[in-house]
Amino acid sequence: MKSKIPANSTESTASSLANIVGRLGKDEQTPLYLQVQRILREAINNRLLDQNEVIPTERDLAKALDVSRITIRKAIDGLVTEGLLSRRHGARTFVAMPVGNSSLKLTSFTEDMISRGRKPHSEWISKAQGKVTPDEAIYLGLSPDTMVYRFRRVRFADEKAVALEYTTLLRCCLPSLECVTNSVYEALGKIGQRPVRALQRMRAVNFTCEQADRLGAQLGDAGFFIERLGFLQDGRACEFTRSYYRGDAYDIVAELNDLN
Repeated sequence: MKSKIPANSTESTASSLANIVGRLGKDEQTPLYLQVQRILREAINNRLLDQNEVIPTERDLAKALDVSRITIRKAIDGLVTEGLLSRRHGARTFVAMPVGNSSLKLTSFTEDMISRGRKPHSEWISKAQGKVTPDEAIYLGLSPDTMVYRFRRVRFADEKAVALEYTTLLRCCLPSLECVTNSVYEALGKIGQRPVRALQRMRAVNFTCEQADRLGAQLGDAGFFIERLGFLQDGRACEFTRSYYRGDAYDIVAELNDLN
């Protein structure tokens, strides 16, 4: 994917995109909507579709890629959720524009704690590999038989349990489970597979019995649930992490800038 798509009608843009990427692999195990997402993601990451540029309509994409509009709509919905696309002006969909310069930096738990002057370490619950689950396949955009690594651990800062962390990682990103001794991001960075951006969500939760027991808290105590989807330089989702943080031991700080 190297040729720039001409900026004409959405129909011609869709046709040009189809000519560049070729037909979808309808015999592949990967669902069609995930293949469409991959095509659009690569087009955006490689600047074949520019920021703030309207993308082809569902009808034009469906015609050019020879799939149903339902498939196209499902693919676009996923990219809107990722933040790569945005909807405005009615039904029109655009390549998303970055909202100013954020001071938030993509860091690991280890890096975060060190930056706060804390001493981090982990207690492993388990390291394992296996086939992707349906939920993981949806979040990471993977076919059903893809192999992944799973890391479960309790994260500590200055000897105090701070977070319960569940990470799923594409197996192709690391040579083996044993590569991770402390920080997943450190292990990925050593072989050039560290995520370069992430989509992160947070909400308040009350701990279950198991979560409270792992964190030395009480059943029903308040905490933060943080869900992160990390992406490689080529646009592939590679990491899906769900973390439960103690509300009395962790705070979230962000610098806000007036961009006017």
